[in-house]
Amino acid sequence: MDGATLALLVAIGLIAGALGGILGIGGGIIMIPALIYVLGMSQHQAVGISLAVMLPPIGLFAAYNFYKTGNINLKYALVIAAAFMIGSYFSSKMAVNLPTKTISKFFSVFLIIVAIKMFFTK
Repeated sequence: MDGATLALLVAIGLIAGALGGILGIGGGIIMIPALIYVLGMSQHQAVGISLAVMLPPIGLFAAYNFYKTGNINLKYALVIAAAFMIGSYFSSKMAVNLPTKTISKFFSVFLIIVAIKMFFTK
């Protein structure tokens, strides 16, 4: 794993953790598009890594099935998981002081952007 890839993985983990801490969403909605569009992974690889990141206790058996088929890069999943924990911790400290309406609007806009990108991309 080169330095640029490591930096991208840390960024994906921090952003997923931060948005998860602010919006209370699962990191997969952030990680999967990021792994596909930023790192050029397949949908299966992105899902496998996302499941591995959130393994305890959510996706243990599902991640195992993806692992058996070669669709999980454990190094990537561990780096994102560590960065995700840091990002979610600090952003959740900020989120408790934000108005509900602000968080709701941010979440809505984020989902629309992701949906449009995924819909119009091959």
